[in-house]
Amino acid sequence: MPDFRDLLLVDGYNMIGSWPDLVELAKTNMQDARDRLLERLADYQAFSGRKVIVVFDAYLVPGLGKSFTQGKVQVYFTKEKETADEAIERLVNEMSHRRRQIYVATSDMVEQHVIFGQGALRVSARELLIELEQSEQEVKTQIAQDNAKSARNTVDSKLSPDVRKVFERWRRE
Repeated sequence: MPDFRDLLLVDGYNMIGSWPDLVELAKTNMQDARDRLLERLADYQAFSGRKVIVVFDAYLVPGLGKSFTQGKVQVYFTKEKETADEAIERLVNEMSHRRRQIYVATSDMVEQHVIFGQGALRVSARELLIELEQSEQEVKTQIAQDNAKSARNTVDSKLSPDVRKVFERWRRE
């Protein structure tokens, strides 16, 4: 059965270089910044229903590139001599014939024009961050409402918010 879900392609390093918390994290540990980005995007994917694919530029790194799934988010590292922009353009071209809307998250103006010409919609890094923060707030509000409704003596009521958050993330995976 074909996948009709909307698709969000994300230029990973563009987000890391644009979102204030990730900019700071990347100064000390780029892997932690990538992991934090993927964690937030996994939560966003679960909330929004959009399939999320994150592309990281490995232009100067020798090799054939690699792809894996982390937290149900598809992650691509480009192959040698391929930029993230080129990989995103290729993915938009490959996936545009399917019945779905494709969004591309990047603040690169040239890339925005190219993907728009291919029929995809653009989302700037700032717009995606705002959407993500709104979804995180809606999840917190829903959890608080659910907790208020089930204030009876349950195991759930005895869990700390941090443990409850971990269990909720496991449930989504």
